[in-house]
Amino acid sequence: MIICIDIGNTTISLGMFSSKNDYELDAGPLARWTIATDAARTADEYLYIIKQLLDIRGMTLKEIKDVAICSVVPRLTSVFSEMFKSHFGLEALVVGPGVKTGIKILYENTRDVGTDRIVDASAAVKIYGSPVIVVDFGTATVFDAVSKDNEYLGGAIVPGIEVGLNALYQNTSQLKRVELNKPPTAIGKNTENAIQSGIILGCADLVNGMVSRFADELNSKPKVIGTGGLVTIIAKETDVFDHINLDLTLIGLRQILIANR
Repeated sequence: MIICIDIGNTTISLGMFSSKNDYELDAGPLARWTIATDAARTADEYLYIIKQLLDIRGMTLKEIKDVAICSVVPRLTSVFSEMFKSHFGLEALVVGPGVKTGIKILYENTRDVGTDRIVDASAAVKIYGSPVIVVDFGTATVFDAVSKDNEYLGGAIVPGIEVGLNALYQNTSQLKRVELNKPPTAIGKNTENAIQSGIILGCADLVNGMVSRFADELNSKPKVIGTGGLVTIIAKETDVFDHINLDLTLIGLRQILIANR
Protein backbone atom coordinates (compact mmCIF):
# COMPACT_ATOMS: atom_id res chain seq x y z
CA MET A 1 0.00 0.00 0.00
CA ILE A 2 1.00 3.62 -0.59
CA ILE A 3 0.17 6.42 1.81
CA CYS A 4 -0.05 9.96 0.45
CA ILE A 5 -0.02 12.92 2.80
CA ASP A 6 -0.99 16.52 2.06
CA ILE A 7 0.13 18.76 4.94
CA GLY A 8 -1.77 22.05 4.90
CA ASN A 9 -1.85 24.99 7.27
CA THR A 10 -5.19 23.98 8.79
CA THR A 11 -5.64 20.30 8.03
CA ILE A 12 -3.64 17.26 6.97
CA SER A 13 -5.21 14.90 4.41
CA LEU A 14 -4.07 11.28 4.23
CA GLY A 15 -4.98 8.69 1.63
CA MET A 16 -4.18 5.00 1.28
CA PHE A 17 -3.77 3.65 -2.25
CA SER A 18 -3.12 0.24 -3.71
CA SER A 19 0.48 -0.17 -4.84
CA LYS A 20 -0.46 -2.49 -7.69
CA ASN A 21 0.71 -1.34 -11.11
CA ASP A 22 -2.72 -1.99 -12.62
CA TYR A 23 -4.42 0.39 -10.19
CA GLU A 24 -5.87 3.28 -12.21
CA LEU A 25 -3.75 6.41 -11.79
CA ASP A 26 -6.84 8.63 -11.66
CA ALA A 27 -8.63 6.48 -9.07
CA GLY A 28 -9.28 7.87 -5.63
CA PRO A 29 -7.83 6.47 -2.41
CA LEU A 30 -9.06 3.25 -0.84
CA ALA A 31 -9.32 5.12 2.46
CA ARG A 32 -9.08 8.82 3.24
CA TRP A 33 -8.82 10.86 6.43
CA THR A 34 -8.48 14.50 7.45
CA ILE A 35 -6.94 15.57 10.74
CA ALA A 36 -6.11 18.96 12.24
CA THR A 37 -2.66 20.38 11.59
CA ASP A 38 -0.67 20.78 14.80
CA ALA A 39 2.98 21.73 14.32
CA ALA A 40 3.67 21.00 17.99
CA ARG A 41 2.90 17.30 17.69
CA THR A 42 5.78 14.85 17.61
CA ALA A 43 6.44 12.04 15.16
CA ASP A 44 5.30 9.51 17.77
CA GLU A 45 2.00 11.33 18.22
CA TYR A 46 1.31 11.41 14.51
CA LEU A 47 2.30 7.74 14.21
CA TYR A 48 -0.24 6.88 16.91
CA ILE A 49 -2.95 8.87 15.12
CA ILE A 50 -2.23 7.15 11.80
CA LYS A 51 -2.29 3.73 13.49
CA GLN A 52 -5.70 4.48 15.02
CA LEU A 53 -7.09 5.66 11.69
CA LEU A 54 -5.84 2.53 9.92
CA ASP A 55 -7.26 0.29 12.64
CA ILE A 56 -10.73 1.74 12.07
CA ARG A 57 -10.56 0.71 8.40
CA GLY A 58 -9.06 -2.71 9.08
CA MET A 59 -5.61 -1.71 7.84
CA THR A 60 -2.21 -1.91 9.51
CA LEU A 61 1.00 0.11 9.55
CA LYS A 62 2.87 -2.90 8.13
CA GLU A 63 0.94 -2.57 4.87
CA ILE A 64 2.59 0.79 4.10
CA LYS A 65 5.33 0.22 1.52
CA ASP A 66 5.87 3.73 0.14
CA VAL A 67 5.11 7.35 1.04
CA ALA A 68 4.54 10.61 -0.82
CA ILE A 69 4.30 13.98 0.92
CA CYS A 70 3.54 17.54 -0.10
CA SER A 71 3.64 20.17 2.60
CA VAL A 72 3.38 23.89 3.26
CA VAL A 73 4.46 23.44 6.90
CA PRO A 74 8.25 22.88 6.86
CA ARG A 75 8.50 21.61 10.42
CA LEU A 76 5.92 18.89 9.79
CA THR A 77 7.63 17.93 6.53
CA SER A 78 10.61 16.91 8.65
CA VAL A 79 8.45 15.28 11.33
CA PHE A 80 6.66 13.02 8.85
CA SER A 81 9.77 12.24 6.80
CA GLU A 82 11.72 11.22 9.90
CA MET A 83 8.77 9.23 11.24
CA PHE A 84 8.59 7.02 8.15
CA LYS A 85 12.36 6.68 7.98
CA SER A 86 12.86 5.72 11.61
CA HIS A 87 9.78 3.52 12.10
CA PHE A 88 9.44 1.96 8.64
CA GLY A 89 12.82 2.39 6.99
CA LEU A 90 11.05 4.23 4.15
CA GLU A 91 12.46 7.25 2.33
CA ALA A 92 9.40 9.40 1.71
CA LEU A 93 9.10 11.19 -1.62
CA VAL A 94 8.71 14.85 -0.68
CA VAL A 95 7.49 16.95 -3.61
CA GLY A 96 9.91 19.77 -4.32
CA PRO A 97 12.68 20.86 -6.70
CA GLY A 98 14.04 17.95 -8.72
CA VAL A 99 10.88 15.85 -8.47
CA LYS A 100 9.26 14.97 -11.81
CA THR A 101 5.69 16.30 -11.98
CA GLY A 102 4.92 16.13 -15.70
CA ILE A 103 4.44 19.88 -16.04
CA LYS A 104 6.89 22.71 -16.70
CA ILE A 105 6.86 25.36 -13.97
CA LEU A 106 7.12 28.93 -15.26
CA TYR A 107 6.67 30.64 -11.89
CA GLU A 108 9.32 33.37 -11.47
CA ASN A 109 10.75 31.69 -8.37
CA THR A 110 9.83 28.01 -8.37
CA ARG A 111 10.68 27.69 -4.68
CA ASP A 112 7.97 30.22 -3.82
CA VAL A 113 5.06 28.21 -5.20
CA GLY A 114 3.38 25.82 -2.77
CA THR A 115 4.00 22.19 -3.61
CA ASP A 116 0.31 21.43 -3.13
CA ARG A 117 -0.45 23.83 -5.99
CA ILE A 118 1.97 21.99 -8.27
CA VAL A 119 0.54 18.61 -7.26
CA ASP A 120 -3.02 19.81 -7.97
CA ALA A 121 -2.01 21.21 -11.36
CA SER A 122 -0.13 18.06 -12.29
CA ALA A 123 -3.04 15.81 -11.36
CA ALA A 124 -5.55 18.00 -13.20
CA VAL A 125 -3.50 17.82 -16.40
CA LYS A 126 -3.13 14.03 -16.20
CA ILE A 127 -6.81 13.43 -15.45
CA TYR A 128 -8.61 16.16 -17.40
CA GLY A 129 -6.05 17.44 -19.91
CA SER A 130 -4.80 20.96 -20.55
CA PRO A 131 -5.35 23.87 -20.56
CA VAL A 132 -6.84 23.72 -17.10
CA ILE A 133 -7.68 25.96 -14.16
CA VAL A 134 -7.72 24.53 -10.63
CA VAL A 135 -9.56 26.30 -7.81
CA ASP A 136 -8.64 24.93 -4.38
CA PHE A 137 -10.79 25.98 -1.41
CA GLY A 138 -8.62 25.59 1.68
CA THR A 139 -7.16 27.97 4.26
CA ALA A 140 -6.69 30.19 1.22
CA THR A 141 -8.72 30.03 -1.96
CA VAL A 142 -6.11 29.40 -4.63
CA PHE A 143 -6.44 29.63 -8.41
CA ASP A 144 -3.85 27.91 -10.63
CA ALA A 145 -3.51 27.93 -14.41
CA VAL A 146 -1.82 25.46 -16.76
CA SER A 147 -1.42 26.26 -20.47
CA LYS A 148 -2.25 24.00 -23.39
CA ASP A 149 1.49 23.16 -23.49
CA ASN A 150 1.39 21.80 -19.91
CA GLU A 151 3.11 24.87 -18.50
CA TYR A 152 2.26 25.89 -14.95
CA LEU A 153 1.88 29.65 -15.33
CA GLY A 154 0.93 30.73 -11.80
CA GLY A 155 -2.33 31.90 -10.34
CA ALA A 156 -4.01 33.92 -7.64
CA ILE A 157 -4.42 33.64 -3.87
CA VAL A 158 -7.19 35.15 -1.73
CA PRO A 159 -8.19 34.56 1.91
CA GLY A 160 -10.19 31.36 2.28
CA ILE A 161 -13.87 31.25 3.15
CA GLU A 162 -13.38 30.39 6.83
CA VAL A 163 -10.47 32.83 7.14
CA GLY A 164 -12.74 35.62 5.92
CA LEU A 165 -15.56 34.52 8.20
CA ASN A 166 -13.27 34.38 11.24
CA ALA A 167 -11.75 37.77 10.41
CA LEU A 168 -15.21 39.38 10.50
CA TYR A 169 -15.99 37.80 13.85
CA GLN A 170 -12.64 38.54 15.48
CA ASN A 171 -12.16 42.09 14.22
CA THR A 172 -15.61 43.58 14.70
CA SER A 173 -17.63 44.32 17.83
CA GLN A 174 -21.12 43.42 16.66
CA LEU A 175 -20.76 40.78 13.96
CA LYS A 176 -21.24 37.21 15.13
CA ARG A 177 -20.24 33.81 13.82
CA VAL A 178 -22.68 32.36 11.31
CA GLU A 179 -23.19 28.99 9.68
CA LEU A 180 -21.92 28.55 6.13
CA ASN A 181 -25.40 28.26 4.65
CA LYS A 182 -26.77 29.94 1.54
CA PRO A 183 -28.94 32.96 2.44
CA PRO A 184 -32.48 33.16 1.03
CA THR A 185 -31.60 36.27 -0.98
CA ALA A 186 -28.45 38.16 -1.99
CA ILE A 187 -29.81 41.22 -0.19
CA GLY A 188 -29.56 40.08 3.41
CA LYS A 189 -32.53 41.12 5.53
CA ASN A 190 -30.60 40.53 8.74
CA THR A 191 -26.96 40.51 9.79
CA GLU A 192 -26.62 36.73 9.62
CA ASN A 193 -27.96 36.57 6.06
CA ALA A 194 -25.91 39.61 5.06
CA ILE A 195 -22.69 37.89 6.15
CA GLN A 196 -23.70 34.64 4.44
CA SER A 197 -24.44 36.56 1.25
CA GLY A 198 -21.08 38.28 1.28
CA ILE A 199 -19.08 35.18 2.15
CA ILE A 200 -20.84 32.51 0.04
CA LEU A 201 -22.40 34.37 -2.88
CA GLY A 202 -19.53 36.84 -2.95
CA CYS A 203 -17.03 33.98 -3.17
CA ALA A 204 -19.03 32.34 -5.99
CA ASP A 205 -18.95 35.58 -7.98
CA LEU A 206 -15.24 35.97 -7.22
CA VAL A 207 -14.65 32.51 -8.68
CA ASN A 208 -16.71 33.31 -11.77
CA GLY A 209 -14.79 36.53 -12.34
CA MET A 210 -11.32 35.12 -11.77
CA VAL A 211 -11.94 32.08 -13.96
CA SER A 212 -13.14 34.39 -16.74
CA ARG A 213 -9.99 36.50 -16.44
CA PHE A 214 -7.76 33.41 -16.41
CA ALA A 215 -9.50 32.00 -19.50
CA ASP A 216 -8.97 35.29 -21.33
CA GLU A 217 -5.25 35.26 -20.52
CA LEU A 218 -4.94 31.60 -21.47
CA ASN A 219 -6.62 32.53 -24.75
CA SER A 220 -8.53 29.27 -24.69
CA LYS A 221 -11.45 27.44 -23.10
CA PRO A 222 -9.83 25.58 -20.22
CA LYS A 223 -11.39 22.89 -18.08
CA VAL A 224 -12.14 24.22 -14.59
CA ILE A 225 -11.59 21.87 -11.66
CA GLY A 226 -12.74 22.53 -8.10
CA THR A 227 -11.14 20.91 -5.07
CA GLY A 228 -10.58 21.51 -1.37
CA GLY A 229 -12.78 20.97 1.66
CA LEU A 230 -15.19 23.86 1.06
CA VAL A 231 -15.64 23.49 -2.70
CA THR A 232 -19.05 21.85 -2.39
CA ILE A 233 -20.50 24.95 -0.71
CA ILE A 234 -19.47 27.23 -3.58
CA ALA A 235 -20.13 24.71 -6.36
CA LYS A 236 -23.86 24.94 -5.56
CA GLU A 237 -23.81 28.64 -6.43
CA THR A 238 -21.95 28.55 -9.75
CA ASP A 239 -21.84 26.43 -12.89
CA VAL A 240 -18.23 27.35 -13.64
CA PHE A 241 -16.79 23.98 -12.64
CA ASP A 242 -16.44 21.18 -15.18
CA HIS A 243 -15.43 18.72 -12.46
CA ILE A 244 -15.25 18.55 -8.66
CA ASN A 245 -12.51 16.29 -7.30
CA LEU A 246 -12.04 16.29 -3.54
CA ASP A 247 -9.13 13.83 -3.81
CA LEU A 248 -7.17 15.75 -6.46
CA THR A 249 -4.08 16.42 -4.32
CA LEU A 250 -3.86 12.88 -2.95
CA ILE A 251 -4.33 11.39 -6.43
CA GLY A 252 -1.65 13.76 -7.75
CA LEU A 253 0.75 12.66 -5.03
CA ARG A 254 0.33 9.03 -6.00
CA GLN A 255 0.83 9.85 -9.68
CA ILE A 256 4.03 11.75 -8.91
CA LEU A 257 5.28 8.97 -6.64
CA ILE A 258 4.80 6.36 -9.37
CA ALA A 259 6.56 8.57 -11.92
CA ASN A 260 9.59 9.08 -9.65
CA ARG A 261 10.15 5.52 -8.35
